[in-house]
Amino acid sequence: MVNRFVQFLTSLKLTVACLAVSMVLVFIGTLAQVDEGLYAAQERYFKSFLIYLEPAAGNWRIPVFPGGYLVGVVLLVNLLAAHGKRFRITKKKFGIFLIHAGLILLLLGQLFTDILSQESALEFEEGESKNYTVDFRKNELTFIDRSDPETDRIISIPESRIREGVELRDSPLPFTVKVRKYWPNSEILGKSAEGAVDPKADQGPAQDFFVQPLDPVTEMNARDLPSAVVELIDGDQSLGTWLTSAVLKPQRISHNGKDYDLVFRFKRYYEPFSLTLLKASHDNYKGTEVPKNFSSRVRIQNETSGEDREVLVYMNHPLRYGGLTFYQFQMMADQTKMQPGMIATSTLQVVRNPTWLTPYLACIMVGAGLLLQFMTHLIGFLRKHHPQKASSETEQGNQAKPPSRSALKSTRKTNTKAKKPSTTADRTSSGSPS
Repeated sequence: MVNRFVQFLTSLKLTVACLAVSMVLVFIGTLAQVDEGLYAAQERYFKSFLIYLEPAAGNWRIPVFPGGYLVGVVLLVNLLAAHGKRFRITKKKFGIFLIHAGLILLLLGQLFTDILSQESALEFEEGESKNYTVDFRKNELTFIDRSDPETDRIISIPESRIREGVELRDSPLPFTVKVRKYWPNSEILGKSAEGAVDPKADQGPAQDFFVQPLDPVTEMNARDLPSAVVELIDGDQSLGTWLTSAVLKPQRISHNGKDYDLVFRFKRYYEPFSLTLLKASHDNYKGTEVPKNFSSRVRIQNETSGEDREVLVYMNHPLRYGGLTFYQFQMMADQTKMQPGMIATSTLQVVRNPTWLTPYLACIMVGAGLLLQFMTHLIGFLRKHHPQKASSETEQGNQAKPPSRSALKSTRKTNTKAKKPSTTADRTSSGSPS
């Protein structure tokens, strides 16, 4: 049984099956981006182990197809098992070893890139400083403890944990958070409208607002704005119900002599340094409205290292600092000409990818392996198909070279030893008269 399982893991049929499934997965995942959007399709088809069928009317789901993570892991195990069972490193097969090692590194690099990398944005006005970036797609329910006059304590709950009816308990919080209602995408209205829902909140400035549920967005330049109705419970006592949303400002909560700010906001990533936007420039070609260049002059301040310097970030010239890469993403500097008094803003796309070198290294290894394997076969081919030329050159060299004295002596000795002495009968027969 074990031998059959090992044979299955190392078989070429499993490799071909994984490649075929990956082709089908890419095809259906690409088509799904039209209706579900790029990010949702990536999460469902490529960044998952199984693809589930989720009926609209029902809370159940069943797996129907392997996801990208599962196909990648099986293909990786297949390559490693095949190497361990069959492959032995030799001169002739070293190129193949490099090719397979590059493919393994590429698969591992893509897996860790999906797990470890993160994309966010830094949007600020001229003269504004920030030490955090905002995630493009993730949200968090946040409680900010402002009891300390010097520092704020932030307790955040990821949106993935927020569902209707769940009770959330976090050790830093002195109360339990019960989610009464949750909308993944919504709009907040000041008065009732068709399709709007009364959240029935009894605390905070948003208790008179209404929620308009919306379908999840699929456009690249749009994002969902979630809302939730939460009830805070201390033991058996209810502290009240609040409506919170990504479009609402923080709401103050007082409990046991401490003040908290409740806000449902975009997820933030705090850094040990700050960036200040000094100048946002939007340049056009002279005499036209065609954009020529977008640039942001920023100031880096790091209290830990004592660093304080200015850097210009513009198209195709990002800033790399602190393990992050800042790209010029959006610009709103030209509108100041049309609307006096408006402050210019700039948005930088921020990428953290600890494994950004793995694709380059993997491609170098695969290319070097292909070149080495090709040269090995080429040299072997040339040696195999030109032996006559080498032998004819050897024969011509032997004919042109005169024999040495030692060679002649050995030849004479050999001829002498080859003569047989004549017998008495031979001498008699040859000398007798006929």
